[in-house]
Amino acid sequence: MSPPLLKLGAVLSTMAMISNWMSQTLPSLVGLNTTRITTSDTLTQISPKEGWQVYSSAQDPDGRCICTVVAPEQNLCSRDAKSRQLRQLLEKVQNMSQSIEVLNLRTQRDFQYVLKMETQMKGLKAKFRQIEDDRKTLMTKHFQELKEKMDELLPLIPVLEQYKTDAKLITQFKEEIRNLSTVLTGIQEEIGAYDYEELHQRVINLETRLRDCMKKLTCGKLMKITGPITVKISGTRFGAWMTDPLASEKNNRVWYMDSYTNNKIVREYKSIADFVSGAESRTYNLPFKWAGTNHVVYNGSLYFNKYQSNIIIKYSFDTGRVLAQRSLEYAGFHNVYPYTWGGFSDIDLMADEIGLWAVYATNQNAGNIVISQLNQDTLEVLKSWSTGYPKRSAGESFMICGTLYVTNSHLTGAKVYYSYSTKTSTYEYTDIPFHNQYFHISMLDYNARDRALYAWNNGHQVLFNVTLFHIIKTEDDS
Repeated sequence: MSPPLLKLGAVLSTMAMISNWMSQTLPSLVGLNTTRITTSDTLTQISPKEGWQVYSSAQDPDGRCICTVVAPEQNLCSRDAKSRQLRQLLEKVQNMSQSIEVLNLRTQRDFQYVLKMETQMKGLKAKFRQIEDDRKTLMTKHFQELKEKMDELLPLIPVLEQYKTDAKLITQFKEEIRNLSTVLTGIQEEIGAYDYEELHQRVINLETRLRDCMKKLTCGKLMKITGPITVKISGTRFGAWMTDPLASEKNNRVWYMDSYTNNKIVREYKSIADFVSGAESRTYNLPFKWAGTNHVVYNGSLYFNKYQSNIIIKYSFDTGRVLAQRSLEYAGFHNVYPYTWGGFSDIDLMADEIGLWAVYATNQNAGNIVISQLNQDTLEVLKSWSTGYPKRSAGESFMICGTLYVTNSHLTGAKVYYSYSTKTSTYEYTDIPFHNQYFHISMLDYNARDRALYAWNNGHQVLFNVTLFHIIKTEDDS
């Protein structure tokens, strides 16, 4: 590629990424898009970096801004098919230019034949005049010369035909090159209106403002569940998989615990992509077997229920040691108060925006659900709430912003139908449906960082997207 085209190609490739990013990510940043999640049987790769999503905005009677927001990680200016198409277009222009050069060379060669033919034709004209002047005496001689000249001219006939064809092709090529040049020039002029550094700085400023806005959000209320997205099919019917909600943005490790009992092996993967491909990075052999599927990874440690006990274990992945263990007083265990599906799911450990929680049932609360907030270091119970909902009637449950949401997820027509707020110590009946695609959910946990529900659905590891309702706090709010 010649230097001017190479330079243009680099500019177009870079700006194509900007254009693509502006068309796809900026609408998400400023809230012009709508809630969207792809539903399919299988996906080979799941990426959490989908950009900010503002689902709705309005004002309450007091004039406060109300919006519904999901804010995953950012992934700016990635290369895509549009930039490749522009590069291919430039290559086609280059090839056309080379073809024109070849045709020009061949046309010049043919043109020399034409010039030669013109000279010969003029010579023939003179010969004819001589023949006319002296037909009798020179007839034989000039006829022979004429025949020779005509023999020389015969090869020029196909040359003339090819010349005319080449001339048409050159005209067509020139027209196409002219049109393409006009289009590319227009694109270059349009893109030239944007300064990349200035645009990038504006995006960073907008992202900062949105993060500041997120800090003002009160904890959200669950409004909708969409999906699922099937990440992988593996393991038995029952199990758990999770990521750490307190991990850094660059840390996307996945932990995988198959079965609900008689197992101590935890498998670790560096990312969702490695998890999908089966590229295991590390294996941990726990000192105790676990019970159920309701474990949680929180701030680098695994919290799980020790088999045949109501003891909670805190295990450090970094040191490979048990950092703490504590009996959850009065908590039923070993299928005394499990979820409807059984599987020793008596004690459900979970985490949300507020902290670490345990959900279980006791004889003292007549087998109804008890919610306890735990100290993540000592596992001490900080505070407990006794609900009136029987744990054996629940399919699964999860915490979002201090509110427990109970599902009948063991049924095909699954939905969230009960919630209990630890902030107000009140409950309400809800009706939030979601798709139990594979008919048997044995693990359902909320991840505050990903704003998603992780689920184990009959040997399928799936993700559900959640829509939360937030109220932005103002300076006038207490």
